[in-house]
Amino acid sequence: MHFKLIIALVEDDKTEAVTAAARQCGATGATVINHARGEGLKKTRTFFGLSLEMQRDVLFFLVEEHLSRKILEKIQDVGEFDSKPGTGIAFQIDVEDAVGVAHQIKQLSEVVEEEI
Repeated sequence: MHFKLIIALVEDDKTEAVTAAARQCGATGATVINHARGEGLKKTRTFFGLSLEMQRDVLFFLVEEHLSRKILEKIQDVGEFDSKPGTGIAFQIDVEDAVGVAHQIKQLSEVVEEEI
């Protein structure tokens, strides 16, 4: 079984919705890192040296490759990445090998067979 790692940087108030949506599309879990900062095309606004930008969370999803595009697109929709500038980004990278996922492979095999 081959995996992809989806990394999503989302506004912290959308973390729960994005995670739930990814699960509905086949993600079996997520790792969340809270309170990340980022900067896009426009420099962040400050007030007396304090950033006025919303906090971001970094979400990691290790997903089966056949499900990855569907999950990525759902994250984009729920996170509103294309409809509102600066709301976040998501991307996927190939995973050469993974350990600690044996308990998920049986469940994923059934889901992937239905998708293919």
